[in-house]
Amino acid sequence: MANITAAEVNKLRKQTGAGMMDCKKALTQADGDFDKAIEIIREKGQAVAQKRSDREASEGVVFAKVTDDAKKGFIISLNCETDFVAKNDDFVKLANQIIDLSLKEQPNTLEELLNLQINGKTVSENIKYQTGIIGEKLELSYYDRLQAPQVTPYIHSDKKLATLIGLNKDNVEQQVGKDIAMQVAAMDPVAIDKDQVPQDVVEKELEIGRKQARAEGKPDNLVDKIAQGKLGKYMKENTLLNQEFIKDSKKSVKQYLQEHDKELTVTDFKRYSLK
Repeated sequence: MANITAAEVNKLRKQTGAGMMDCKKALTQADGDFDKAIEIIREKGQAVAQKRSDREASEGVVFAKVTDDAKKGFIISLNCETDFVAKNDDFVKLANQIIDLSLKEQPNTLEELLNLQINGKTVSENIKYQTGIIGEKLELSYYDRLQAPQVTPYIHSDKKLATLIGLNKDNVEQQVGKDIAMQVAAMDPVAIDKDQVPQDVVEKELEIGRKQARAEGKPDNLVDKIAQGKLGKYMKENTLLNQEFIKDSKKSVKQYLQEHDKELTVTDFKRYSLK
């Protein structure tokens, strides 16, 4: 049996991120073969991932970043089982590596991102590998991208919510984009403007309005009018451009944008939250 030194254990720990005892066990099992020990640790990650596959991974971090020219933005969510692990340095490091990889390679789908490589292993393999080290189910649950003349990201302080917003013009004052990205984070709009709300949502809100009017004993000839009024209120509260601006409720988001440029508007937004 090979004599396993502290230096070898430490070298394996630095390369894999696994705990000291796990590294010592792997080296002992591999009879001192360093490459085989790495493979043992990787296999442990796969075994733990399989064992915990039915667990709920509802904690984690959500990150958003944009390219240097601010024309494209990317957003990812890396999930785990507990808030404790969500604050683990290795977990956060992996999430940062994944969002940086998104920026560099600009994949179109989550599946494409999972098949890209970090340090010679696919993102999917890296996630399984860290699962074995951390001991919790890890999952890349969300990925999306946005392209516009100017894209601005926002990450909430707890790293559990992030947004991207696209503006129809470039060279817009950075604070304007940040304000709108924060608006999307805070108010969770369903669409940019009224005409983009899906028809099934419109019909559902009208039916809710009719039921409320009847429950309040309103005359039948007023039910539809009252429902339309309630729909108008819904549109004002849930479509981005018509919402009250969070920094000044006396104006709408649309009015805030037009104060900076009469033609300035939002082309698209992405929002993802773990809450």
